[in-house]
Amino acid sequence: MVFPLLRARSTDLCLLVVAITWGASYLGAKDATGVVSADSVVFLRYAVSALACLLTVRFTAARRGQSVVTSREVRVGGLLGVTQAAVLYLETHGVAHTSAAAAGVLMSLTIILTPLAGVVAGTRVPGRLYAAAGVCIVGVAVMLGTGLGADGWRGDLLVLAAAAIRAGHVTLIGRFVPPGPVNRVSLRPLPLTTVQFVVGTALSAPLGLPQLTASPAVLVRPALVASILFLAVCCSVFAFLAQTWALQRTSANRASLLLGTEPLWAVAAAVALGGERLSIKVALGAAMVVAGCWWGGAIEQRSRNQSSPRQVPSAGAVASRRAAQL
Repeated sequence: MVFPLLRARSTDLCLLVVAITWGASYLGAKDATGVVSADSVVFLRYAVSALACLLTVRFTAARRGQSVVTSREVRVGGLLGVTQAAVLYLETHGVAHTSAAAAGVLMSLTIILTPLAGVVAGTRVPGRLYAAAGVCIVGVAVMLGTGLGADGWRGDLLVLAAAAIRAGHVTLIGRFVPPGPVNRVSLRPLPLTTVQFVVGTALSAPLGLPQLTASPAVLVRPALVASILFLAVCCSVFAFLAQTWALQRTSANRASLLLGTEPLWAVAAAVALGGERLSIKVALGAAMVVAGCWWGGAIEQRSRNQSSPRQVPSAGAVASRRAAQL
């Protein structure tokens, strides 16, 4: 009896650490863009993530006697890598012009935008999901343009665009990587994510690399090194492996609840560590967005459970993290 309890607690703690790590990633990205351009941050984040994942997947494949990457994983990962790169590009440029707290809250809209994106493909969603989306829209309207002066509008809109594209990205993942056990003929999450990181590195190099080669001394600045290592190693490699391990050992509802706390940690990190101040409008808008996303996630998860006897992760709250997070 004791061991199952300890196992459940360790799984919950693991998912909570992942949510905290991803929540703090917006402050990390903002700190990095204070040292170098957003284009250079995207490239460095991708390059370090790709290197770490390549080493990990090579070691894992050698130990299990599997191929490092299959041709199908290259094809699908290449497509997903393009959409993922668009998400990270817009997100990083957005957080450079708005507050880390606002960026974290606005990106959480992926939770409710993902099932709505499925409507375009003919998927039916519960009517109450539109009501939850309405709460989010009102919250976004309250928050827009409330940070960093005139640039706040630009940053918020870029982050909103990133959230919308991520919803499409997650929808593609749902088509190519359906929930269920991974076997030898299916797309493996780690190699698939590695391909996406490599593609992202290649796409971001033309814009980010020249700026770094022009002033290479910036690469040894402690603030930049710490931010990039945190974003790449902690928010990408560690968080990916940790959530994959945890999702195999807990229920979808529990995982959705814990991972869904990410925007709260984004606000907490921005205020406690970044010194950001929340105005009444930002606090009110953030509360509405988070409440709408949680409500929408619960509605979508309940609908999935009713349509399938086997509980699978919510498309918004869990699948969006399965291979989409950097």
